[in-house]
Amino acid sequence: MGRIMAVDYGQKRCGIAVTDPLRIIANNLTTVPSKDAVSFICDYVKKEQVDVIVVGEPKDMHNNPSDSTRFIEPFLNQLRKALPSVEIKRFDERFTSRMAFQSMIDAGLSKKQRRNKALVDTISATLILQSFMEYESAKNRNK
Repeated sequence: MGRIMAVDYGQKRCGIAVTDPLRIIANNLTTVPSKDAVSFICDYVKKEQVDVIVVGEPKDMHNNPSDSTRFIEPFLNQLRKALPSVEIKRFDERFTSRMAFQSMIDAGLSKKQRRNKALVDTISATLILQSFMEYESAKNRNK
């Protein structure tokens, strides 16, 4: 069984998180510039077995795709072309940035540390991954 990777795609940078090999724990991995995301992910997949890549799906409050979807589609197309054997799924990412910021406050990070957008992005990716794992687990229990 391979890892699950999550990507919080942004116009400037992407937060990336992965599970452990047993898919028990979601861990933040890094933040990379968006223009380098596909090559970074491909390099990572060459070194580690990744079976699923979950990409955050931005939606508005009415469950419609948000405006930022137009920036994510080209990335998804490149990723699918580069890694045809890896399953790519979308998962609702609403509120992850807000939750990431709140978790930074709860952890006692200073205002200067909370302004670190890269840290917010990696925490957001980790939250997307953890939520996806919980969703899949609940779905499998209800079968």
